[in-house]
Amino acid sequence: MSEEWMQVALALAGEAGRHDEVPVGAVVVRENRIIGRGFNQPISGHDPTAHAEIMALRDAAQTLGNYRLPGCTLVVTVEPCTMCAGALVHARIERLIFGAREPRAGAVCSSFRVLDNPGLNHKVTVSEGVLEKECKALMSAFFRERRK
Repeated sequence: MSEEWMQVALALAGEAGRHDEVPVGAVVVRENRIIGRGFNQPISGHDPTAHAEIMALRDAAQTLGNYRLPGCTLVVTVEPCTMCAGALVHARIERLIFGAREPRAGAVCSSFRVLDNPGLNHKVTVSEGVLEKECKALMSAFFRERRK
């Protein structure tokens, strides 16, 4: 199932790219059903917090009518940043699945290990590398095109 969910996240990432946003997409899944969707929108939305993960969490919270999302999985194309990793803890996300590492700003295992902080009151299970090649290729193509 995680590959199917990542395919949806990749399609959302493509939508971000078509809006000249960094192509990151995310979905929130509960009981094998997508309940939240999001893609990067900080530039078009004039909102520095409008990352794909945050948008998907907001959508899922509206769907459930609760800011807490226990029993939910966030699937995102790229490793979350510090802000997004913190939001996963606050939302009580059970599991994070991401496609590609983000070597500069990744806050799960690349630059920082936010979710490993022993002082946190919630633990998130992490899986990485789902459709990693596809996720990396989308990001590489986007930035290659921007450098032209």
